[in-house]
Amino acid sequence: MRVGILTASDTRTPATDESGKVVQALVETLPGATVVGTYVSADNLECLQAELIRMADDLQCQLILTTGGTGVAPRDVTPEATMAVCDRLVPGLGEAMRAASLAKTPMAMISRATAGLRGACLIVNLPGSPKGARECLEAVMPALGHAVELARGDRPH
Repeated sequence: MRVGILTASDTRTPATDESGKVVQALVETLPGATVVGTYVSADNLECLQAELIRMADDLQCQLILTTGGTGVAPRDVTPEATMAVCDRLVPGLGEAMRAASLAKTPMAMISRATAGLRGACLIVNLPGSPKGARECLEAVMPALGHAVELARGDRPH
C-alpha cells in the first residue's frame, strides 16, 4: 500500500513536523505499507487541494494521511480540501476518531476531521498535534488496510 503523509501548516517545515513523523512511524508498522512521501503544505484551501490531487493522481498513493487543519480556527480548512477532491465520503472514520478522542478529552467534539475516497485513494484527516494524530490513527488503523483493498477492488465485498 502506497502511503503519503501531508501536514497542513503555515509554520512547520519537514524538519520540524513532529506530527508527520509520528504518523510515519505508525504507518511503517502496517503490513505492506510504504511511505512514498511526506509533505508540508500551507493552511490554504487551494494549496491543500492541489497537493491532495497530486498525491492521489500523480504519486498514485492508495492512502493519504493528513495532519493538521481539522479544528475550528479560521485557517483550519483540511476537511474542506478533502471533501472538495473526494468522490465519496467515509464518515465512519471521522466518527471513530472523535469517539476514541472523546474518551480522553472533551475538546475532541470540535474536531472536523473527515475521510473520503478520490477514486481508489483513501484520504484520512488527523489532528495536528503529535498526541492527537497518534491517538486518532491508532483508532482507525485496524480498518485502513481493508478499506484500501476494498477501494481498489482487490476484495469482494
